[in-house]
Amino acid sequence: MRRADRLMALVQILRDGALHKAADLAAATKVSLRTIYRDMETLAASGVPIEGARGIGYRVTAAITLPPLNLTMTEVEALHIGLQAVGQNADSELSAAARSLSAKLDAVMPEDRTRAPTGYGFAIYPFADAARGFQFLPVIRQAIRTRQKLRLTLDGTDIVVRPLQLDYWGRLWTCVVWNEKISDFTELRVDQCSAVKVLPSLFVDEAGKSLAAFNARKLSMSNQTPAGGIKA
Repeated sequence: MRRADRLMALVQILRDGALHKAADLAAATKVSLRTIYRDMETLAASGVPIEGARGIGYRVTAAITLPPLNLTMTEVEALHIGLQAVGQNADSELSAAARSLSAKLDAVMPEDRTRAPTGYGFAIYPFADAARGFQFLPVIRQAIRTRQKLRLTLDGTDIVVRPLQLDYWGRLWTCVVWNEKISDFTELRVDQCSAVKVLPSLFVDEAGKSLAAFNARKLSMSNQTPAGGIKA
């Protein structure tokens, strides 16, 4: 398994809010404890809101706040896209200002990091190419609202999906979709898309294919405490 894929798998495990022991995470991803410790440090440095420590366990926290403001997901998206766009501007003064603002935002983000901040909106490895997907966020959000199917190009392969929900993981965006190619849910990284096309086909909630069905499956899985796991 590629490191980026393993890190994404760890985020999906941790997203249930439960406290997971490093040993269980190592077993689930078939790597050593030392690798898990490094992975947790990398995810935290990448901006994923990791909480925990060695010997205790790890979880992903849900809240995204900037004192004294509480940010909505839409506001976070606007900051994220805006800073990245301005940061790549040919105007060196504007680009420098965007990165300076990024550093200031990093300084007040309530995240316990083991490394120095690297600039909000400017992802570090392993999700360094996360900015590639920013251009598709407005299209995906609109398709979710209007319930329009999308044709996504991933690694040169086209798939038709029903977009259900966008999630933000500290500089990384994922999308929950009903994947018509495999007739199942998929949580995909938006930055892995090379093309997104809105299709004229609309969709309605169907049994087993809706966001409610996805959330019910997640809840059922989280209620099945893994061996050695600790429920929050």
